[in-house]
Formats: sequence, C-alpha cells, structure tokens
Amino acid sequence: MKFPSLLAPVAAAALLAAGATQAQQTYKIAYIDPLSGPFANVGELMLTHTQYAIEDINARGGVLGGTKLQLLQFDSKLSAQESQSALQAAIDQGARAIVTGGSGSSVVSALVQAVNRWNQRNPGKELLVLNHSSIDPELTGKACSFWHFQTDANTAMKMKAIANTIKKTPEVKKIYLLNQDYAHGKQWASYGRQLVGLARPDIQFVGETLHPIGKVKDFAPYLANIKQSGADSVITGNWGQDMTLLLKAAGDAGYDLHYYNHSAGSVPGTVLAVSQARLGQLTWVAEWHPGQADSPKVDALAKSYKAKTGKDFLAPRIEMTPRLLAAAINKAGSTDTTQVARALEDLHFDSVVGPVRMRAEDHQLLLPQVVNTIAPVDGKAVKVGWEGTNYGFRTDAIYSGNELAQGTDCKMVRPQP
Repeated sequence: MKFPSLLAPVAAAALLAAGATQAQQTYKIAYIDPLSGPFANVGELMLTHTQYAIEDINARGGVLGGTKLQLLQFDSKLSAQESQSALQAAIDQGARAIVTGGSGSSVVSALVQAVNRWNQRNPGKELLVLNHSSIDPELTGKACSFWHFQTDANTAMKMKAIANTIKKTPEVKKIYLLNQDYAHGKQWASYGRQLVGLARPDIQFVGETLHPIGKVKDFAPYLANIKQSGADSVITGNWGQDMTLLLKAAGDAGYDLHYYNHSAGSVPGTVLAVSQARLGQLTWVAEWHPGQADSPKVDALAKSYKAKTGKDFLAPRIEMTPRLLAAAINKAGSTDTTQVARALEDLHFDSVVGPVRMRAEDHQLLLPQVVNTIAPVDGKAVKVGWEGTNYGFRTDAIYSGNELAQGTDCKMVRPQP
C-alpha cells in the first residue's frame, strides 16, 4: 500500500525534469545573407537587427513559456550555390526557420525552391523561409510557396508609392532606367515603366541599361549615357556599393539627377554618399525612416538598439521578422513547422510601425510605406542629420499597406491537415 506514495516523488521529479527539458529546448533559426564581399555591410546590418530581436525575445522568456531562440549564422556570399550549401549546413545543425533577404531575389528564390524540395522529401522536418528584403513580386506571385513569408512590401507596392509621388512632381519629365542585371533589377525597371507611365502618361522614358550586380567600379560611362539622353531623373534599383558608386560618379561629373529607389537609403553609406556628391536627390521607400515625426515606438526601439549595439537602427521590418515568427509559434502553441506556417497566415501583429497583417493568400505582409528623400537638414522638414552629415530624411508621403496592396497570381499549394 505504501508503494504509490514512495513512487509519487519519483514520478513528480520525472515530470519536473521533463518540464525543465522542454523549457530549456531551443528553436534554431539560420541567418543566410552576405557577410563578405561587396555587400558585407548590408548583411552585417541585417544580422545585427535580427540578433537584437532574438536576444530581446529570449530575455522576455522566449516562446512557449521557456523555449529559447538560437541564431545560426551563414555567409551566402551573394551566391545561390553558396546559399544552398549554407542551407544544408543549417539543416544539419537543426535549423527550423531561415531568415534571409539581403542576397537578392535570385538567391532567395533558389533558397525557397531548395526548401520546397527538402520539405516535400522530409515530412516532419520542414523549414520556413522568412524573407525581409528580397521584394520580387514573383516570390509572392506565380512562384509563391506555403513555406515562404515576405515581411517587406514588394516591388509593385513600393513602385506604386513612388508613382503616386511622381504624379505630384511636375519637374520630372524625362526618366532613364538604370538597374542591376538580375531578376529584381529587371522588375524595378519594368514596374517603373508600367506604374509611373500610368500615373504620368506625359513622362518620356529616354533610355534603359542593365549592369552587372556588384562588379562595376566606375559608373562614369553609364552616367555619360544618361546625360546624353537628357534625363532629369533615374529609376534605379541599385543598392549597397552599386548605389554609392553611382552617386559618387554623378557628383564627380557635376550631374544633378533625381533618383527613385526602393530601399537604398536604409543601407549604410548612402546618406554619406549623397552629402559628398552635393548634387542629386535620392527618393526611396521604406516602412520608416530615421527622424520620422510621430513615431514614438520606433524612436524608443532605436534608442534601445543604439545603446545595446552601438549602431544606428534603420530597418524595423528586419527586427520585426523574428518577432512575427515568435508570435506565430505562440499562436500555434507548437514549434511544428506546418502549424507555425498556418499560424503566420492572416497573423495580425501590433508592430512599432503600426498594425501589420500577413496576407494569407500569398504570404505578403501588409505594412505602411513612407516615401522619403535624403535632403539637407533645414530644421523643419529635416531635423536630424545622419551618418555624421548635415543630411537626413524628408517625409514626402505615407501610405498604408492596404492602400498599396495589389492582386496576386499566387496559387498557394498547402499541405494536407
């Protein structure tokens, strides 16, 4: 009769040990983006934003009442082949989700396809791809995947915001299209012709050129062609080194142009390049920009981020990406990948830039977009300098995610329950 009472403490201890083991488990996330080469500064920026969010989530108890997130780091080397090698290494180390986006849409597309194949062949060991910066609409369109989620506005959404702004800018009359020769560069040019042309039928497109990504050292020959065309503005999807070198070449040539871009202003060195060129304006689109008025939540986050990392905060959506994943895990009550993916679908999240929603039909996050221009500090429209310069960001227009949302060609194939 006494055996049950003797066994009870043992059973209780076993249950406590099991609970402790559960609480100590980790959920591994693989970061795959450029950490070397011409865009290493972009990859490091994105890595620091991701790390900050994960450390904060863990400091608040992790997910599911104690499971901690662990970040694994891999260098994509801006290569689809290297990224797929990194993916296999991440799988071997137990990763359940991939955070990426800074390697270009062609690399991210290759990663998504590789994950699709892995998930099909390895039921129960599936992975998610969380893409914070590769914005080719095909990724949430014809090439959409149940396992892929995009946390930035796509190219069409960003160009719609740009087109709305150009519609109210009569001094823009002749546009040249200069873009990197890869999938997204071509998309930015295509949507530029289409949406800006629709908004302003009077505008002339006076030339178009594609150049190798990350390999051009001197943009002077390209600027000569633009000058010969008579263009006053350039629609360019260039980012990182390709944007700063373009600005430098234009400044050296004394050529005053208005550039329309998707995200270059958030990359370190861009504001400095504009200030050094002293000529030209760069207008770009993001969910927020430094110095933006009436954004107390982002301001508080930026202050905390700076205190912890010693670096400037630039991209709420990247920091938000692990938080969306954590929210979905808690919503699902599980780390099972299929359940987490279903929890991400139609997830409503109160972010620092306002309420956002992950659209279920194509896994496109709907979040606000701010059209802004890098401009000198004037104490009114631009109150804060950036990167040690007297140049900052001027808000031109703000659009909600719903205002910019467009239809999708996505035909989502979902796993059976």
